[in-house]
Amino acid sequence: MTTRPRLVLTDIEGTTSAIAFVKERLFPFAEAELDAFLAARGAEPEVAAILAEVPGPDRVATLRGWMAADAKVTPLKSLQGLIWEAGFRDGRLRGHLWPDVAPCLRAWHAGGVALAVYSSGSVSAQKLLFGHSDSGDLLPLFSGFYDTRMGGKREAASYAAIAAQSGQPPAAILFLSDVAEELDAAAAAGLLTCQLVRQGDNTVACGRHPEAADFPMVTTRFGLPLTR
Repeated sequence: MTTRPRLVLTDIEGTTSAIAFVKERLFPFAEAELDAFLAARGAEPEVAAILAEVPGPDRVATLRGWMAADAKVTPLKSLQGLIWEAGFRDGRLRGHLWPDVAPCLRAWHAGGVALAVYSSGSVSAQKLLFGHSDSGDLLPLFSGFYDTRMGGKREAASYAAIAAQSGQPPAAILFLSDVAEELDAAAAAGLLTCQLVRQGDNTVACGRHPEAADFPMVTTRFGLPLTR
């Protein structure tokens, strides 16, 4: 019998949300809005500080190169988060969640299980997605948000740092992701793991971690509180 976790730490892309939403909606939106955003807000201290972290004489070219490569670098993710913020706040963007996600998150939270997010997207982007989701404002359910400032998602030290910051022992934390290498790193740090293998995203099961097709299966497998 698997020990019931006290904290569920979840990835976003491919786990709570369709990969297509990020790849085909959020990323193109940020790319299309980049020039106009920098022209309007590039001199603001927050934006200027992000741009100062971008190397090279042509920072826009560097940013576009990172976008094309889907680079997991903090300056890009921070800037994308600010661009997405405008879209979420004026209604052009709405955070996609699989239909099974919000009911389970609410049930787990109501049952005393802490919830947190660890994604390569910036903390601000994470909060925008869950705060303006197609299932309503879910921000009150979460006690923690973590991004690449904690370290790479394929590095065990990142998960150890999150455990230390959360105040929970690694063995009491369940990490949910569709990416096998992220789960490998979490397991190496002592966390419980579960790979989300969602049919709509064509994720391939790695066979090294417990698997679930959706959040209700996670609920059953790990003894989490049931939806009412």
